[in-house]
Amino acid sequence: VQLVESGGGVVQPGGSLRLSCAASGFTFSSYAMSWYRQAPGKERELVAAITSAGGTTHYADSVKGRFTISRDNAENTVYLQMNSLKPEDTAVYVCNAKPLDILLVPFGSWGQGTQVTVSS
Repeated sequence: VQLVESGGGVVQPGGSLRLSCAASGFTFSSYAMSWYRQAPGKERELVAAITSAGGTTHYADSVKGRFTISRDNAENTVYLQMNSLKPEDTAVYVCNAKPLDILLVPFGSWGQGTQVTVSS
């Protein structure tokens, strides 16, 4: 399993970013995919998750209405569209793949992460 995140960067409050996670080495369409984040001094947090077929999604309360997770099973890629970014969204965002549609339990394979910094 290989997960490679991209799309992070520095953005001003209120701005947008789109993260991508390119997957390889497994049957992507059979795996639930998630984005987690970890800020310095804080525990890892589940940000958003999507089932293998894309029919069900889950979001942390802190990002509901601002972030959207989606997937392209033909391209083996999962995305996280982040709008109306806030300084508290600053963190390393990590892609996760699970071989089961169990969205809320942190297990499976992890990427290296991409840094998102929201600052004026």
